[in-house]
Amino acid sequence: MELDSADGQRRPKGSRGRIVMLVDNGVRNDSRVQKSARSAAEAGWDVILFGISNTREIQTWNIGDAEVRLVPKPSPLSHRRQELKGLRYRSPLAYRSSDVASFRKQQVKAWRADLRFRAAAAKADGPGRPSAGGSPARLMVPKAAAKATSKWVGLRSRATRRAKRKRTKFDTPLDKAIIKFWQVTKGERAWRKLLPYLWDYELAFAKHIDELEPDLIHAHDFRMLGVGARAAVRLRAAGHPVKLVWDAHEFVPGLHSHHERWLPGHVAWEKEHAVFSDAVITVSPSLAELLVKGHKLKETPYVVLNAPVMQPAPDEVADVDPTPDLRELCGLDKDTPLLAYCGGINPVRGVETMIEGLVKMPDVHVALVSLPPSGKPFPATAKIIELIEELGVGDRVHVLPFVPHWQVPEFLSTADAAVSPLHHLPNHELALSNKFFEYSQARLPLVVSDIRTMAEMVERTGQGEVFKAQDVDDYVRAVRAVLANPDRYRKAYEDPELLAKWTWEAQAVVLDEIYSRLLPGTEAPAAPKDRSRPAPTAEPEGSGYESTV
Repeated sequence: MELDSADGQRRPKGSRGRIVMLVDNGVRNDSRVQKSARSAAEAGWDVILFGISNTREIQTWNIGDAEVRLVPKPSPLSHRRQELKGLRYRSPLAYRSSDVASFRKQQVKAWRADLRFRAAAAKADGPGRPSAGGSPARLMVPKAAAKATSKWVGLRSRATRRAKRKRTKFDTPLDKAIIKFWQVTKGERAWRKLLPYLWDYELAFAKHIDELEPDLIHAHDFRMLGVGARAAVRLRAAGHPVKLVWDAHEFVPGLHSHHERWLPGHVAWEKEHAVFSDAVITVSPSLAELLVKGHKLKETPYVVLNAPVMQPAPDEVADVDPTPDLRELCGLDKDTPLLAYCGGINPVRGVETMIEGLVKMPDVHVALVSLPPSGKPFPATAKIIELIEELGVGDRVHVLPFVPHWQVPEFLSTADAAVSPLHHLPNHELALSNKFFEYSQARLPLVVSDIRTMAEMVERTGQGEVFKAQDVDDYVRAVRAVLANPDRYRKAYEDPELLAKWTWEAQAVVLDEIYSRLLPGTEAPAAPKDRSRPAPTAEPEGSGYESTV
């Protein structure tokens, strides 16, 4: 080991440079981040990946040769301003906060409970008497007062809840006027007033990044862009050269807004910090174009696809059971038509289209590979189960647990086709999802909804059929077409270059080229740790699918 900074941080001897990766989650369920860290470490970089700890302690472990550090992130700035400032100016009857409302309700309940105790004790046989009398005459006035107070407190509590609901969305005319005021007066700095909780990320991670003095910071997604940009500015000001790579996973203006401040606040945060990036990575050419327009980037972002790992490392497969047989788990023979879906379940994923389609296809079964490792189903799974029972197709729907990400293609390969029934949302339109590449590596005919990027790719390659999103009849048409002639669609996979491009191994080469370009003089090892990788298949500019997938 060699000492690399005054505070005693050490990096491996022979390292090509130190990379600090940042992500705003707990790492374990983020396959893109895990793959990025592992492949960079395999290529000879000293990688430390920071995520968020769900405890008050720093948690550490390794992904291959990459070190993971989960840091506690206190969130004192996440409290809503309507809770800190009070609600009464919005509703005269409301308490100043919901905490006060809860206290008063409990206080009145205790009062009435005590009156009931006094009345019962006055009647009960046995030892002891209450400290205050409990005769009906003596309790008449207190009971009436307690009842009246209970109604008054209930009225004010309901007013408090209504006021809080209104403030939670920040959608009143006054709220919208305040948001517009900060946007006009602060511009890109408006997030400081709209979403001050973003400071919590900065304050949690800053000292840890600065101590490591990285050569390159790889910030995953929009929240950590700001954290990484601010760290890079501090280090540069202190005389330590550092490069910043922003990995844009999503199109922020197209995200669901939790309240009226959420979207303009995050857009401002991203816009203020994007200019500090030395290179930008994203998941598709379509999103790359939007980022250029939205942030006036000088270079078109690189495209690193969410492709699956096809050559897992020895430590990944150690102590892991062999890939199970999908049809065996479903109890089906090879002749029974089987459609596969792999991924989470929520209202915009379109799984209900698959279930409703079964009514019109009585011989078809569906495998939903959708149970997280925790065994706790996604919240929306309950509604899907209700729909399955309502339609009477429970004997043909098989809900199965996730398998390790490198096993997914082999696991799904015995199905007859795979389905991606996503609804139309901005971020769905812009990228090829993980499941698209996993389905393709399984060499399955695809049935996909007409979200733009995926539909265009399927039509271009001929690997499947496209149907109108949320249209059950058109979905059934597409499924029947694929099941009637699966070889027609599987033929697309006979192109040897197609699937070679759609692997993480190919994408890792692109990622390493980005790092090497930003840090001249860092030579890549001839072969990373006995794991062969295909030759680079993507141009840095990411100008089209032919050169980026």
